[in-house]
Amino acid sequence: MMNAASGVLASIPSPPVNEFFLGPIPIRYYALCIIAGIIVAVLLTNHRLTKRGAEPWVVIDIALVAVPLGIIGARIFHVLTHPGFYFGAGSNPWNPFEPGSVWAIWEGGIAIFGALLGGAVGAWLGCRWTGIRFWTFADALAPGILLAQAFGRFGNWFNQELYGLPTDLPWGLEIAPGNPALPVGLAPGTLFHPTFLYEVIWNTMGVCMLLAAGHRFRLQWGRLFGLYLVWYGAGRIVWESIRIDPSEIYFGLRTNVWAAIVGVIVGLAIFFVQRRRHPGIEPSPYVPGREWSPQGTVQSQDTEDFVDVSAPPVSEGTTTEVREATATSTAATK
Repeated sequence: MMNAASGVLASIPSPPVNEFFLGPIPIRYYALCIIAGIIVAVLLTNHRLTKRGAEPWVVIDIALVAVPLGIIGARIFHVLTHPGFYFGAGSNPWNPFEPGSVWAIWEGGIAIFGALLGGAVGAWLGCRWTGIRFWTFADALAPGILLAQAFGRFGNWFNQELYGLPTDLPWGLEIAPGNPALPVGLAPGTLFHPTFLYEVIWNTMGVCMLLAAGHRFRLQWGRLFGLYLVWYGAGRIVWESIRIDPSEIYFGLRTNVWAAIVGVIVGLAIFFVQRRRHPGIEPSPYVPGREWSPQGTVQSQDTEDFVDVSAPPVSEGTTTEVREATATSTAATK
């Protein structure tokens, strides 16, 4: 469409509403985008873990701990990095019934870096509970979490939030007049960089890259997750630098730019430290002694093959020839 102020022939419209009602209950599209992202991440992670030999749907046991702690971490990180929103003069941040309360997560305000920290704690606890290796789970999750983040960014589009600097590009984003983040003094009809779309595209490319790199180079022991942190952090540094929503500034950089820089550094450290510590492949998705036993089988701790535990044991006095015959017979029955 034509934008009168800038003379641009095309633009991206923003949705006119960000919620609908089921009776008296408001259902926000942002929440639906987050839920959709969680679902696709669980499905993709389950597929990847099962291919490694894990019990089908064990990811749900881990997600039951990781998802709530991820949401809590996301809220805490947002509140701590935006203290002026909640602890200014005249505010009552601890009253859950007051607007602007730290508890009012339904008003918006979660941060992906806090979700990663809280979710990591929850995933570690869930892996301890199920016996899955933490780094195996992290590698299986990496493409799924990036895809979930792509879904979540559509929620920012519905909310008309977290957009970038003004632009005359044909894919500029329309923002409704009266939006609280609009800079003062801009001409009506000014368009903005659609940072939500930039991140959707970047994250989708990252999913393809992670799947290809993980398959081609067999990145295990947390190295694929480290690569995820580098990819996401690098993109976030760029998108965050052109956003105009309010943020705390430290040494000339927004809080989330610093968080993204830390993410890149941590990702590189994980990649190279784990590469040095574990040059081989993971023997099993389970920690030793916690292997899953489907229909009378257990997974070997030294290979990714399965061995039949129903085969009769070989006595100490059995000859080498009998041992070899027993092994051949067992292999033939598989």
